Amino acid sequence: MPILHVAVVATRRFSPFHFSVPSMVFDKAMPEPGLFSVAICAEQPGLVESDIGISINVEHGLELLDTADIIIVPFWEHPATKPAAGLLKALYEAWQRGAEVVGLCLGAYVLAYAGLLNNRRASTHWEFESDFARRFPEIRLDSNALYTSDERLITSAGTAAGIDCCLNIVREHYGTALANRVARRMVMPPYREGGQAQYIERAIPETTRDTQINDLIDHLRRNLDKRHDIESIAALVSMSRRTLSRHFTKATGMTVGEWLNAERLQSSQELLETTDHSIETVSSLAGYQSPISFRQSFKARFNVSPSEWRRTFRGPRQ
Repeated sequence: MPILHVAVVATRRFSPFHFSVPSMVFDKAMPEPGLFSVAICAEQPGLVESDIGISINVEHGLELLDTADIIIVPFWEHPATKPAAGLLKALYEAWQRGAEVVGLCLGAYVLAYAGLLNNRRASTHWEFESDFARRFPEIRLDSNALYTSDERLITSAGTAAGIDCCLNIVREHYGTALANRVARRMVMPPYREGGQAQYIERAIPETTRDTQINDLIDHLRRNLDKRHDIESIAALVSMSRRTLSRHFTKATGMTVGEWLNAERLQSSQELLETTDHSIETVSSLAGYQSPISFRQSFKARFNVSPSEWRRTFRGPRQ
């Protein structure tokens, strides 16, 4: 099998961590020689400075992309900054001739600016999803994926998801056994369960501009373990169901049911991470009618079970 040539694109103010990921996966952690070769290129060869002041001396220009099998843009400095036309053209032409083009984290913006992702599935860091969707409405953004692949166009979510993405590229070319060996050398799980959604911070309003709704929210938070329905909640504030729904949505941006579910899920996360309570007890304290409904709601939202969440985020027991 011929060696696969990987070109890593160094851009101004690159992130050293993101930049090191492809070098580690396809070179330093590779247990067998002769499968990949890794070279670095830049729009202008010479010193390229990172976002923490470290500089690298890049020998190759974008001509390296003319023959690379896999091209990786590990990061991009700012979503609003459009890459130079020369880089965008080189990436597009490389993909047209059959190369795989990869954007890790905000590197997905570079592929998007090049027009490569139009009408295709893509992912990026969850904190930038709203911005990405607004700038590129023609791209099918996957909010949960750690990485995506669509017609040799590969994108990943933020930071550590770049490792998952690169390991999957190894898996696709040389099989699971080799990808697992690389992961072990990096002391990484070879395949992570779940997706990006489990790491996203969902904003639940702490307070609103409506003092009556604020008092209601405080009461519900203190009594999450009790059963609530729209009738009983409306009675607490002496409103009709319709009036409560209108005021609550205006104040929080969520329906009463959406708010309760989000609050209960957040409470259950904290209980799973900080206590030894059984899943049944966590379910009850968070206000679910049964452990079954809790597990179903948790799995639907985070794509992992409550037990898997605890194992991932709890850390070693003291």
